[in-house]
Amino acid sequence: MLDAFNFQEMVNAYVIPWGINIVMAVAIFVIGRWIAGILLNVADKMLKKAGMDDMLVSFVHSILNALLLLFIVIASLNQLGVDTTSFIALIGAAGLAVGLALQGSLQNFASGVLLIVFRPFKVGHFIEAAGVSGVVEEIGIFSTRMKTGDNREIIVPNGAIYGGTITNNSARDTRRIDMVFGIGYDDDIRKAKEIMQSILDADARVLKEPKPLIAVAELADSSVNFNVRPWVKAGDYWGVKFDVTEKIKLAFDDAGISIPYPQMDIHLDRPE
Repeated sequence: MLDAFNFQEMVNAYVIPWGINIVMAVAIFVIGRWIAGILLNVADKMLKKAGMDDMLVSFVHSILNALLLLFIVIASLNQLGVDTTSFIALIGAAGLAVGLALQGSLQNFASGVLLIVFRPFKVGHFIEAAGVSGVVEEIGIFSTRMKTGDNREIIVPNGAIYGGTITNNSARDTRRIDMVFGIGYDDDIRKAKEIMQSILDADARVLKEPKPLIAVAELADSSVNFNVRPWVKAGDYWGVKFDVTEKIKLAFDDAGISIPYPQMDIHLDRPE
């Protein structure tokens, strides 16, 4: 009779409360995971609707999932009567230590997120950043991969890109080509301008609007310098620049217009 009483007392004092706590902890975990799934789906839809990059959406999804899971686990352990204060403090200390150890990586990560969110350039754009230039092939969380004109692959940390000046040569549909051509002081300025204008007019890639500029820019030491500035589509920039430079040189040669070399006259005074 005493053993039965002790067993019943143990059940009432320990088994039933612990059983209820375990059931409640499992329920908190299961229901919490279900609610977290709903919240994650809503967050994914909102981020995609805002036009955010798929890679960044996936990354944010992973971060939110880890934070929600951590919150659910702490809530479940708290229901079981586990003291979670020291556990939270341990996680905080570990996070601080990891943050200090990965300071450079975290800077690259933050810069990568900003590059994806604000989009100063996109994949396929030709940019100049962090002392290098090339076509962007991939924008990652920690680094950006570019391809140079001679088919080299360059991987640049995002911190170096976002922390400096970014020149995006593909951001606009059109670009202006800035060229300088010099002729001799004895050559005919009007004839030179007519030749350059005819070459630009004959090239279908040169845009009619804005109109190309051909103007005398400088009376230099050994030449009269012209600024030649046609507008072209961004994809035609280099092709037009190379072709126009060659055609103007050949046309000047045919017309007898000189492109003088830099020169200096030296007068020697010899005493008799």
